[in-house]
Amino acid sequence: MLYPKRTKFRKYQKGRSKGSHAAAQLCFGKYGIKSCEAGRISYQGIEAARRAITRKFRRNGQIWVRVFSDIPITSKPTEVRMGKGKGNPTGWIARVSQGQILFEMDGVSLSNAQAAATLASHKLCLSTKFVQWS
Repeated sequence: MLYPKRTKFRKYQKGRSKGSHAAAQLCFGKYGIKSCEAGRISYQGIEAARRAITRKFRRNGQIWVRVFSDIPITSKPTEVRMGKGKGNPTGWIARVSQGQILFEMDGVSLSNAQAAATLASHKLCLSTKFVQWS
């Protein structure tokens, strides 16, 4: 699973996703999956999408994961009254901006990469699109 060994703080504020274009172009592979909206992706979603791509490729080709879940998410237990502070960390998320490349692929055919991208996009909670290096 993708999450950091250590963080500066145990709990973070929610924050807002911005429209940054820092990772808006393909850098490593020929094909990629690009987010169409800003949002948050859990570490389970990233791992599930990565596994779906790997299984579709049958361990051929290469995959680069361009997002990393480095922000802890907290939640309070069920049936607990309001107040008494913030809940305990329960998972990790990655903030994703619009137009950010999430995954990159190389070493496979175009049709195989498109099929893998479709499988992976079903695992993610954001709308995505398939991009090709030109």
